[in-house]
Amino acid sequence: MKKAIHTVFVFMALFFSLSVSAQKKLTEATISYDIVINTDNKSPQAADLLDGATSVVYLKGNSSRSEMISSLGTQSTIIDGKTGEVTVLKDYGEQKYMIKMNANDWKESNKKYEGVTFTFENEFKTIAGYNCQKAIGKLNDTSTFTVYFTRDLEPVNKEFQYLNKNLPGLAMQYEASLGKLKVTYTVSSINFNPVPASKFDLPKSGYRVMTYEESKNVGGM
Repeated sequence: MKKAIHTVFVFMALFFSLSVSAQKKLTEATISYDIVINTDNKSPQAADLLDGATSVVYLKGNSSRSEMISSLGTQSTIIDGKTGEVTVLKDYGEQKYMIKMNANDWKESNKKYEGVTFTFENEFKTIAGYNCQKAIGKLNDTSTFTVYFTRDLEPVNKEFQYLNKNLPGLAMQYEASLGKLKVTYTVSSINFNPVPASKFDLPKSGYRVMTYEESKNVGGM
């Protein structure tokens, strides 16, 4: 009997160690998301302008750079993992803004996503080669959204995707709001090659520099 119990414990310990080792800590990667506009035809022009938009996330240690690229231009969010400072670059033709934020500003700008809770469902699908589980996220205003995430990849830095930071893995497909539009982000590829440190360099000129408070006064955020 003791031998049988010992065997069970050994098996459980082995299973647990395999499960933990199977999850890869995501410290460096380039993650590409395709963006689909879920339009109800109330704002077709806005949807057309964002048709074919993509989001690319560069991760390197605790730092990240997220770029949303569309026909309108590019908006980048750069998080300094050492200082917690965040810089938003808005590059829309001749309109170029650099918005500087500290950790508290970043938290305030994402306050609607604070305290998001997730309910995990027994529903799975494969995205970009990864097994993904369905979860329903609930915001403090009681609104909900659907996300599919993989437990195989665990980002070291989760600040780059505030909406999904409480997930036990990487969001591979999720719903979000972009202004008045509802959009769906879906991972198209993940590249584990080294990310150049230059990706996190800030431009020295060409942008109008504003604080977070100043950007709110001009509708910058």
